[in-house]
Amino acid sequence: MHAPRKRKPTLDSVAEAVGVSRATVSNAFNRPDQLSAGLREDVLRVAAELGYPGPNPVARSLATSRSGAIAFMLDTPLRAAFSDPALSITLDALATEVDREGYALLLIPGGHDGGPRAEQVLAAQADLAVAYSLADGAPALDAVRQRGLPLVVIDQPMVAGASVVGIDDRGGAAAAAAHLLGLGHRRFGILSAQCLSTPRGGPLSVEAARLSRFRDNRERMCGYLDTLAAAGVDPHSVPIWETSGLSRSEAQLSALEVLGADPRPTAVLCMSDELAIATLSAARQLGLAVPGELSVIGFDDTAEANWTEPALSTVRQDLTGKGRAAGRMSLDLLAGRPTGTPVVLGTELVVRRSTGPAPG
Repeated sequence: MHAPRKRKPTLDSVAEAVGVSRATVSNAFNRPDQLSAGLREDVLRVAAELGYPGPNPVARSLATSRSGAIAFMLDTPLRAAFSDPALSITLDALATEVDREGYALLLIPGGHDGGPRAEQVLAAQADLAVAYSLADGAPALDAVRQRGLPLVVIDQPMVAGASVVGIDDRGGAAAAAAHLLGLGHRRFGILSAQCLSTPRGGPLSVEAARLSRFRDNRERMCGYLDTLAAAGVDPHSVPIWETSGLSRSEAQLSALEVLGADPRPTAVLCMSDELAIATLSAARQLGLAVPGELSVIGFDDTAEANWTEPALSTVRQDLTGKGRAAGRMSLDLLAGRPTGTPVVLGTELVVRRSTGPAPG
């Protein structure tokens, strides 16, 4: 004879054992700020004794029409994305902010025409979408519109009706170029992040560089080239090289091409610290002294910029602040609150030892 199957503990059985309402037990798991610390501790202790793991997320989703997740759409595959320190800092700050209200992040990798595939977004169980640095016209954006999801954009693209947080890309790039001009440099090279040019990677004309499908690339390129032109440097004399990604190995090959130009640049403007670090490695390979023979400047000011040899001059952006702002915007939209005007964070030139006077 089989023993009767033991009934699984439920939210009601925990409420009865503690002597509180169902709502109080639910709040102990989902909204701890609504209870005193002592009461929540009692509820969780009894739940553990009874073997109750907490509300079923699937049932909760069906009851509330909310998944409790935010779709974070990337422009690159995960392998490339997680090698980008700037993304990691921004993503961590956003995740910390939305976790306060119990939301989790659902990462949707890109790599298809400047963002994720539309089918990935259509199938995602999420209440809101965050676009992180997607290309103009990325198919994922059409899928977000089709589903009617609220949208937060970090950096790019500009989408009507979306809440946006970004930085002064053009101003930061202009400051980097002006710094090198002030040191006497007149021969420049530019190492650009991917622009989705055809074919991918390789040398870019000034006209093609200005047509990048990524807004931050266009803004930084304009900041560099317009500042150089105002000082009498012909933009068409500047070798520009697009990398196929942000990996240092790929970027180092591109940096070697830029440094192989004739005449060789005495200064290289890099659109990220990762590209600048790769340029430092290329300089070592060629036996070029930095900053004696070559000055290198990055963009982002990630932690490693201060630990390179020599330490990297760069343009600092508030990566943590950007992630927090996007997180707050997400929570406001999910709560039905207006997010206000776009947030544009400033940039700051940070001068270290990788830049110095032009040689000779």
